[in-house]
Amino acid sequence: MTDHVIVVGGGLSGLSAAHQLLINGANVVVLDKQGFFGGNSTKATSGINGALTRTQIDLKIQDSVQQFYDDTLRSARDLARPELIRVLTYNSAAAVEWLQDVFKLDLTLVSRLGGHSQPRTHRGHDAKFPGMAITYALMEKLEDYAEAIPDRVQILKKARVTKLIQDPSDEQRVLGVEYENENGEIMQLYGPVVLATGGYAADFTDSSLLKKYRPDVYGLATTNGTHATGDGQKMIMQAGGNGIDLEKVQVHPTGLVDPKDPDNRWKFLAAEALRGEGGLLLNANGDRFCDELGHRDYVSGEIFKTKSPIRLVLNGKASNVLDFHTKHYSGRGLMRKMTGRELAKDIGCSEDKLKKVFDDYNAIAAGKKKDPYGKKYFTNLPLDINDDNFHVALVTPVLHFTMGGVEITDKAQVLHAQSKKPFDGLYACGELAGGVHGANRLGGSSLLGCVVYGRVAGDSASQYLFQKLLKGGGASSAGKRLGMISLHIDPSNPGQVVVDWDSSSSSPANRQFVPYASASSSPSSSAIAATSAKPESAEKRPGPKEFSIPTKEFTPEEVSKHNKKTDCWVIVKNLVMDVTNFLEDHPGGVNAIVNFAGRDATTEFEMLHEDRVIPKYAPESVIGRVKGTNPALEL
Repeated sequence: MTDHVIVVGGGLSGLSAAHQLLINGANVVVLDKQGFFGGNSTKATSGINGALTRTQIDLKIQDSVQQFYDDTLRSARDLARPELIRVLTYNSAAAVEWLQDVFKLDLTLVSRLGGHSQPRTHRGHDAKFPGMAITYALMEKLEDYAEAIPDRVQILKKARVTKLIQDPSDEQRVLGVEYENENGEIMQLYGPVVLATGGYAADFTDSSLLKKYRPDVYGLATTNGTHATGDGQKMIMQAGGNGIDLEKVQVHPTGLVDPKDPDNRWKFLAAEALRGEGGLLLNANGDRFCDELGHRDYVSGEIFKTKSPIRLVLNGKASNVLDFHTKHYSGRGLMRKMTGRELAKDIGCSEDKLKKVFDDYNAIAAGKKKDPYGKKYFTNLPLDINDDNFHVALVTPVLHFTMGGVEITDKAQVLHAQSKKPFDGLYACGELAGGVHGANRLGGSSLLGCVVYGRVAGDSASQYLFQKLLKGGGASSAGKRLGMISLHIDPSNPGQVVVDWDSSSSSPANRQFVPYASASSSPSSSAIAATSAKPESAEKRPGPKEFSIPTKEFTPEEVSKHNKKTDCWVIVKNLVMDVTNFLEDHPGGVNAIVNFAGRDATTEFEMLHEDRVIPKYAPESVIGRVKGTNPALEL
């Protein structure tokens, strides 16, 4: 009998499940088909929703869990599943505060996104996209644990899970997974399974779910990474699970168009926060045509009806609030700074025409006129054609998120298509799980769904594991140990776990207080572990390598010659890096690096990353230094 839980997928949902399993006392093996954790979670640009959080209370935001539930129910429309939405919304504050308390994340800025009746989308002051900041915190902590306590945590990257192993005598009992490692070997791993493999909004494969269920949007560009090909959905349905709402694919209204490569199928997302902070959408004539804060499917639909190109326009006030976003997009050549008069010229309309559009909007916001599109919420006003600090981007609707997926219970158990009963030992979370968002997802709820249902899946899977161990006596002495151990959250400090080594006694002498995931500590093997046997067929994780910067020198002119996808060099902090072989592993996508091929990418690198990611994730890419420099990384 195994004593670990298998988590498939290293995005935010899989990472949340893994950490929750560790907190509960289970051992965990995490597999990902990519060479780098993160998935699409690192690309989330607006934040994570939470209702009745400490941050909202401090900011005197008059939100409630019921309001969030109602907003989500409205957005889900006729496909709303109240029991799943209740778990999502009623656990939202706990999810946000778990990230703050356990992983020390700053989530103290709050915005209102489209479809929300209150500001409730949280992000930090640390000048990073919230999806990246949140996911990296969980990712790096788990990787630290894998090195410090390998008997508790094992990580297998470039391990593509291809099949669920089912009990030959009972197909509704899942025993483990079959996967292909990076050497092409087929391996098997046994234990309860949490699948967190993401969606299918980049499924352009031969067995494409997009082509099957939404051929009308198959030709659109996508914001997803190449890994989002519906692997989990296909595996579970092949094993007898039920796919639901698979035709519900969210088309986000504001994918950023690269003027140098407008037809590229892989696009960056213009964060919904840009419209939340007052960004306008103007058509080819310079006119508004929708409520910019409407639901995503509504705004996308209105874009398809009007005349393109579409411009997303931020005035100086909104640009200052979203300084990180505008610098990041501008650095990638996807957004331009201009004056109001230059904007009119860029659109091809008169200055008087654009001034009237702005004046009408200001009057609507002041309550002097009624908005023909029903917009209710306004910020960062007024709009003034004399403003010299507009930031403008061309945008287009893009494939972004799949609401459809596999049918689950409110405990993240996967349901069998025929019996409608849960599989034994199989759980799903994140974008793989269908029905959580209904017909349309609210902005800020993708990260929330990952954390809430990742933790729910971790709770359910650990409970299943422990019940099996107790019934079967466990692996070696695990069953006996589980009978003696009781885990509690210390009510005086949510960052601590209380371990009762003898559950029959509540004496303080029998308790040990264990800090979990503090800023500088890792959990000890003896403190939280219920079991310690190593998983079957798990490869040994290599130890960390010594990192040093090569002394070979290159001039910027030499670097500039390596400026294409098949030969891609960049300069970062005076390091010369050949990232050609790293491109496909980069969680931000190939184009995020290729845009800087042959150039210095230091400014953009520093906006998103800590220096330590270079020696940790791409040490072999560093081939030298810029001539005449003595580079050093802050590690």
